[in-house]
Amino acid sequence: MLQLETGLQYAKTRVGGGQSERRLGLQAALRTGLTDTLEAQIAGEPLVRLRGEAGDTGPGDLVLGLKYRFLEARDGSPALGLQPSVTVPVAGAPIGTGRPAFTLLALASFDLPAGFDLDVNTGVAALGQRRPEGYLLQALASASLTRELVTRLSTLVELFFASRADRESRAALGLTAGMLYLVTSDLALDLAVGTSLAGPAPDWMVTAGLSARFGR
Repeated sequence: MLQLETGLQYAKTRVGGGQSERRLGLQAALRTGLTDTLEAQIAGEPLVRLRGEAGDTGPGDLVLGLKYRFLEARDGSPALGLQPSVTVPVAGAPIGTGRPAFTLLALASFDLPAGFDLDVNTGVAALGQRRPEGYLLQALASASLTRELVTRLSTLVELFFASRADRESRAALGLTAGMLYLVTSDLALDLAVGTSLAGPAPDWMVTAGLSARFGR
């Protein structure tokens, strides 16, 4: 089975003492099941338009990853998995860092009472750095709560955290809320808005996307 996910994201970030940064990115991801428990993923931004004190237009970085589910949810226990990935530095500054990154996430999914579902991801990333050369370890965590409101329409709220991405920055905390509508069993539309609660993240962002599955 193949799943294609596309989207468009617009974000605005205030820069202290300078012009606000505005970022428009076209997002795309392709996922395919290799086995019943193993999935391969490729994701990136084919086109990014960045405007501000440092403006540029071009492709974003490419992310290659796997998702392995080693425990299915049953009898009240969560579904558990691992997701390693590598970021290929297609984009240089200011769109990207020009350095590779390696990430490993632990995934847990819980079925809660009243129709709620909780997904919790925690992990670590090794981010390539310059001045000085090397890698910086970054802690990552997110928790998202979803619930079906009516048939085919679900809502989602996500809280995410990331420690500093370079040696001169700070940790970031953000919040995203959105809705997902199933047009058919194989086609879905989603819309989300997000904001920064602390640290260097967009003041606000809007994402609209479409997901389609092919094959069985």
